[in-house]
Amino acid sequence: MQIDDIFSDLLTLETERTILRKLRREDEQDIFLYGSDDDVSMYTAWPTHKTIEDTRTYLSKVLNKYNNKAVAPWGIEDKNTGRLIGTAGFMAWNLSHSKAEIGYALSRDYWNQGYMTEVIKKIISFGFNTMKLIRIEANCLPLNLGSARVMEKVGMTYEGTLRKSIFVKGTYEDLKLYSIIIDDVSEIGLNTDNTRPSPR
Repeated sequence: MQIDDIFSDLLTLETERTILRKLRREDEQDIFLYGSDDDVSMYTAWPTHKTIEDTRTYLSKVLNKYNNKAVAPWGIEDKNTGRLIGTAGFMAWNLSHSKAEIGYALSRDYWNQGYMTEVIKKIISFGFNTMKLIRIEANCLPLNLGSARVMEKVGMTYEGTLRKSIFVKGTYEDLKLYSIIIDDVSEIGLNTDNTRPSPR
């Protein structure tokens, strides 16, 4: 399994209420709508989008990742409205250790309705089944209670706090680290074929 095998043409996924697909240029207004919301960006590593140009810069970076077959996120499309309501996906993939890190952002209009839990469960299943991962990680700032709840709801285990682990927005911040491993999936009802890669 190589990164190109997955990200040379990122598959479209579907959940009950969303479609996970590649971002497109025409998504820029929807992305700006939530990217310019201070409540959404409060606990992210990226700054609030002040102008549509900030959104276009972000979008160009993601589209370049698609073109270069690099690890990149899905856009989250609401099935009912066709609106792009956030992003979620893998941020890094360590092939040698069969592990990857996920990250996500969601429009405030969709908070506390189970959307991100639904999406992340799908992505975790994709990680174990298609990418043949053994471990999936995620982290959040200690005050980001909503993100922590998502990780707990999808069956991730809190492993501890990494002190002063990231320099973001001018200050060093702690990060709460969560993970789920292939052995956990039967306990939380995720579908997996349980196939493990050969040791490298």
